[in-house]
Amino acid sequence: MRTALILPASAVLAAAALSLGACSTAVEAVRGPQLAPIGYPAALVPTSQAYLPSPEEQAALRARQNGAMAASANSLWRTGARTFFGDQRARRVGDILTVSISIDDKAQTSNSTTRTRSNDASGGVTHFFGLENSLGRAFPGGFDPANMVGTQGQSNAAGSGAVNRSEKVNLTIAAVVTEVLSNGNLVIQGRQEVLTNREVRELTVAGIVRPEDISSANTINHTQIAEARISYGGRGDISRVQATPAAQALVERFSPF
Repeated sequence: MRTALILPASAVLAAAALSLGACSTAVEAVRGPQLAPIGYPAALVPTSQAYLPSPEEQAALRARQNGAMAASANSLWRTGARTFFGDQRARRVGDILTVSISIDDKAQTSNSTTRTRSNDASGGVTHFFGLENSLGRAFPGGFDPANMVGTQGQSNAAGSGAVNRSEKVNLTIAAVVTEVLSNGNLVIQGRQEVLTNREVRELTVAGIVRPEDISSANTINHTQIAEARISYGGRGDISRVQATPAAQALVERFSPF
């Protein structure tokens, strides 16, 4: 008689994820890291923003479809072009703006704690129904009823800690407007990848900006991004060698010592 072993769905999914992750890691170790496909950032920041083109844009779209893109006679204006005197800063879904990242932060903290505690307590019984003499005979080494109980303790603790951190990053990245909030603020998302000698350097930025903070050159500083999420890292041969092995990281994380 055979018994069937039924695994829960979560265990099956976990095993599949581990196998796929191991396969992708093995392929990356042999072939090297690959750049991610180019895609619209809204896939990374889901949005339900409804965008309806203006009548002018609809006319320009029809003109492009009909091939009527030539400029009018004696005019610098071309059908379907952007506004001549309008604001060229990003303000709608799909517009692109430049984000300047200039981080030069330093943090230094030093803490020291010292704690000492000592206590001494004693107690005795001079008369206990006349049995104090009997206790003296029970303990031939000597018994003093006046010092029947005595406790003594001492504890010492000392701790110190220090943090000395310095970070400096100067980068520029183009981001795409992925959503326009009800109050007019813009949600932006940008990603940049550079592949050099089997090592991918990846820069991502995301957050919420005010249209008023975007300069006339269509740029914005990272300090003006609310809920900013900036990531600068890499993946490849160098990053894999520098990382702690998975087994060692697991032991260090759950070790009680």
